Amino acid sequence: MVCFPHAGGSASSYLQLSKELSSSLEVFAVQYPGRQDRRGEPGFASMTALAERIAEVITPLLDRPFAFFGHSMGAIAAFEVARLLEARGGGTPRALFASGRRAPTTSRDESVHKRDDKGLIDEIRQLSGTDSRLFDDEEIVQMILPSLRSDYTAIETYEYRPGPDVSCPIVALAADADPRVTIEEAQQWKQHTADVFHLETFRGGHFYLNDQVPQVARTVTAHLGAAAGG
Repeated sequence: MVCFPHAGGSASSYLQLSKELSSSLEVFAVQYPGRQDRRGEPGFASMTALAERIAEVITPLLDRPFAFFGHSMGAIAAFEVARLLEARGGGTPRALFASGRRAPTTSRDESVHKRDDKGLIDEIRQLSGTDSRLFDDEEIVQMILPSLRSDYTAIETYEYRPGPDVSCPIVALAADADPRVTIEEAQQWKQHTADVFHLETFRGGHFYLNDQVPQVARTVTAHLGAAAGG
């Protein structure tokens, strides 16, 4: 399973989930440029460009059955990569898990990427996706701000392009107190698959995943088993 992080997130955000999943499931996490071991690289401010690059890099790994899991911005990245792969004959995920993100055709007027540095950091504090103590270290703040801003620019300027969607099952995962996506907005993912759609709801906010790793792992395992016919 290939995992796609949230805006400002890194591959390590999926460490606990990967540990919780069955040992028979190999987990890879995408590392977007501009953070951790790739902090010297500029980030992508375009979702189209980011998806193109990810599709290019992961294609050699997809020589066996695979699935995608994306949280928040990562859900859109996973969806667009899946579309690219299908259009190019590069394979179809066994399932696509879209967590903490409204469907591509739903819209909101969001402009966090246009805020000043303090406004951007305040947004992250509010969503509670990162240890807030990190933002007390000015050196760390200056290190993560460029990638954070490019991620927010990419997702907030993203526009769904009409065309073939995906032919695999989509499983939307949504929390009941997430300020970034309502249950109704998550439900609209059903419009983007030619296969079956499932909605799984959890208690919590935008980063419910951090507190409910075992439950999410069980959900993933169950749906992958169903998709595989077992």
